[in-house]
Amino acid sequence: MDFAFDEAQQELRTSAAGFLAEHSGSEAIRRAMDSELGYDPQVWKQLAGELGWTAVTIPEEYGGLGLTHVELAALLEVMGAHLLCSPFFASVCLAANALLTAGTEEQKREYLPGIAAGETRATLAWTEAAGTWDAAGIAARAHAEGDGFVLDGVKRFAVDGHCADLLLVTARLPDTCGEDGLCLFALPADAPGVKRRALPTLDRTRRQAEIVLAGVRVPADALLGEAGRAWPALERTRDLAAMALAAEQVGGAQRCLDLAVDYAKQRVQFGRPIGSFQAIKHKCADMMVAVESARSGAYYAACVAAENGEELASAASLAKATCSDAYFRAAADCIQIHGGVGFTWEYDVHLYFKRAKSSETLLGDPAFHRERVARQIGL
Repeated sequence: MDFAFDEAQQELRTSAAGFLAEHSGSEAIRRAMDSELGYDPQVWKQLAGELGWTAVTIPEEYGGLGLTHVELAALLEVMGAHLLCSPFFASVCLAANALLTAGTEEQKREYLPGIAAGETRATLAWTEAAGTWDAAGIAARAHAEGDGFVLDGVKRFAVDGHCADLLLVTARLPDTCGEDGLCLFALPADAPGVKRRALPTLDRTRRQAEIVLAGVRVPADALLGEAGRAWPALERTRDLAAMALAAEQVGGAQRCLDLAVDYAKQRVQFGRPIGSFQAIKHKCADMMVAVESARSGAYYAACVAAENGEELASAASLAKATCSDAYFRAAADCIQIHGGVGFTWEYDVHLYFKRAKSSETLLGDPAFHRERVARQIGL
């Protein structure tokens, strides 16, 4: 299979790299990290409104560009390399996919144009105190009352949930467990009974939030799909998001490799660049092998998603596990090659290390995805 990008896709990557080199450099990342929102609203306006990145995979009938997950992966790889701080992943890779997978035609027409235009920031509030991305970890309750539902529970680690305008919330019906009884609701972030706060996290380049649902009343049309049968849509949404995150991780891993090689060429010890020492050469070579293997897995998963292939679940899980390992290893080895200065504030390496660790657990850690693949093939 040929994984090379075509001319249009390569042009998209080139233009994205140029834009992010200007607007997501080291100083810009640090400013965004220190801001209340966690990103630069002006940069968000440009990438959404002028460049149309938020519309990439949303169908044209809902205000999008109607491109495939291959184009999305191409964009995310560049974003990962530049450590972009924005609600892009939450809005496009989580919320939009959930709406496309589970929403009715009316719900898609109501919510997707706003996401495509970048006017609606959205997120998927799935995880809770346990932080797991399986059905068993969903404990928030939804019970029917009158012509709607009442939601109660505490969602945690919602990506960019502190600044989202639209919340897609998972909950379960009374007296259910596991994959049975799960529901997905769309509700405005300022709905009565909703309280949000940003969580203190290791990775400040991607904010996470706690969302408290205290007797939140929603109408019947807030329910996406059929009550109690949301699991298949949730699982597919997680697979598509895992594929997207894997592509972003590849970009970050490649950047760590580049930083390590550049430093090894410049740093002189014992009268010669440290890159000339065999130990450093071997470490960089091992990093390159890991990054290239991860890239192959991420690209394959993107192709499967673009073709709506039946093996999406296994391809996405394999890509997520492989790319998580490669990114964290590349970031850790990059710090080792830099030595003591690698984790100082003046260098960017520690920012990639923290993003690598955060991304490793987001959507399920490598062990979770390997076990999932093992079950799928009957081991």
